[in-house]
Amino acid sequence: MTDITRTVLLDGGTEALQLRAFRLTVTVAGETVSQVFTRRRVTIGSREPADFVIDDARVSRMHAAIEVDARGYRLLDTGSKNGVFVGELMVQSVYLRPGMTFLVGQVSVQFEVTAEEVEVRFSQRNRFGNMMGQSLAMREVFALLERVSPSDLTILVEGKSGTGKELVAEAVHKHSPRHRGPFVVFDCSAVSSELIESELFGHVKGAFTGAVSSRKGAFENAQGGTLFIDELGELGLDLQPKLLRALERREIRRVGSNEAIAVDVRIVAASNRSLQDEVARGTFREDLYYRFAVLKVALPALHDRVEDIPLLVEHFLQDAAGRTGKSGLGVSYATMERLKAYSWPGNVRELRNFIERAVVLANDSGQVDARFLQPLVSDTRDESPVIAERALTAAGVPVDLPFKEAKNQLIEKFEVLYWQNLMEQTEGNVTQAARIAGIHRKSVEYILKKLGLERSIFSDS
Repeated sequence: MTDITRTVLLDGGTEALQLRAFRLTVTVAGETVSQVFTRRRVTIGSREPADFVIDDARVSRMHAAIEVDARGYRLLDTGSKNGVFVGELMVQSVYLRPGMTFLVGQVSVQFEVTAEEVEVRFSQRNRFGNMMGQSLAMREVFALLERVSPSDLTILVEGKSGTGKELVAEAVHKHSPRHRGPFVVFDCSAVSSELIESELFGHVKGAFTGAVSSRKGAFENAQGGTLFIDELGELGLDLQPKLLRALERREIRRVGSNEAIAVDVRIVAASNRSLQDEVARGTFREDLYYRFAVLKVALPALHDRVEDIPLLVEHFLQDAAGRTGKSGLGVSYATMERLKAYSWPGNVRELRNFIERAVVLANDSGQVDARFLQPLVSDTRDESPVIAERALTAAGVPVDLPFKEAKNQLIEKFEVLYWQNLMEQTEGNVTQAARIAGIHRKSVEYILKKLGLERSIFSDS
C-alpha cells in the first residue's frame, strides 16, 4: 500500500500523511449509493452522525470505520452487533486493498481508491494547551488548532461528553491574539430557559420581575476576548434567531432595551451531539448551524485513541500525587491492559476521575493495581429487552409513564442525588465539585440554587 499512502516532513518540521481519496459504494433495496471521502477517518453506520450511512436494519448506528495511516487503509469494527466480514472471515481490524469488498451486517461495501491526492497534517507536539495525546487522531486535531488559533474564525467543537471540548476553547484562546482578553464560558444546559436570554445578552433595570439593576451578559463580559458557548444544542428555537443576529451583526441588545451594543468577541461553541442531526429533527436552525460551523473540530472518543491512555494515566497519576502526597505510584501491566480494553463511555474525564480514585485506594506497594479499583462496568448495549426493562426498574425509571414525563422524573431524581453526593464528597467546595463534574463553577452555583442545595449544609465551617 506504500504506493498510495506515505508520510513526509513539510517545511517547519510538520508531519503530513499523503494519501488518495477513496470511494465507498453500496446497493440497498435496489438503490446504489456511492460517496468519495477525502478524510483520514470515515465512520460507517445506519444513520448520522456516521459519515457513510447505510439504511439497513442489520447495520449498527456506528458499525465500522476506515482509518488511513502510513501502512494503508485500515477497516475497523467499532462495536457492531452483526460484525464486519471480509470473505468468510469476521474481522476486527484489517488493511484493505483497492477493489476489495467487505460486509457490514449483510450489506456488501465496495472499496476503491481514486486518483485524487489528499494531504493530512499532524502536529509534532503531543500536547496543545491542556490537551495531550500522541495518537494520530489527536495530533491531527493539534495541527488544525495550531493553524486556526491565530485567526478570528468561529469554531464548532463536536465530541462526546468528557472528550475535552472546553479545553479546546481554552487552548484556542491562549494561542490567539486575544489571549490577554477575557475567556468567558456560557453553558446553555446550566441556565433555565427563562433566564438564558438575560444571561447571554444582559438586561436593563426593570426589564422583568427581579431585574433591580442593569446587568451585562456573556457577550459583553467577553469583550475583546473569547466567548465559549457550551452545549449549543440545548439552546431553544425561540432564542436561536437572536443569537444568529448577534453573530452576523456583531451587536446585541440587552433584554428590555432597543439600544444596539457593538461586541468584539471570538466565538467557540461546542456540542456533545451532532447538530446536523438536530437540524434534521427541526430542533436547530440550519442557518445558525452553518454560521457556527465555519470550522469544525471533531474530538475523538477515548476508545478511538487507546494509544494515548498510558500518557494520560501517567499525567493524572502525577497530578493526583501532587494533591494527595502519594508520589512514586505506578500502574501494573495487567491494570494498564485492562484500562486500554475498557470502552470509557465518560472518555478522558472518566479516566481522570478513575485514576484519582485509584490513587486514594492504593496501598504502600507503590502500584495502582486492578484489585484496588472499582470494577469497570461492562457494555450492556446488546442486552435483551427483558434485561433492559429490569435494569430500568432497578434504576428507578417509571416505565409505565410517557417517555417525556418518565425522563423528566428520572433527571430530577438524578440531579438531586448526584449533586448531594458530590457536595458531600467535596465538603461544599464548589470549585472542586466543578472540576470533578467537568463544568464551569458558575454553572455549579446555578444548579445548587435551582435544586435548593445550600453549600453550608455540606460543610463543617
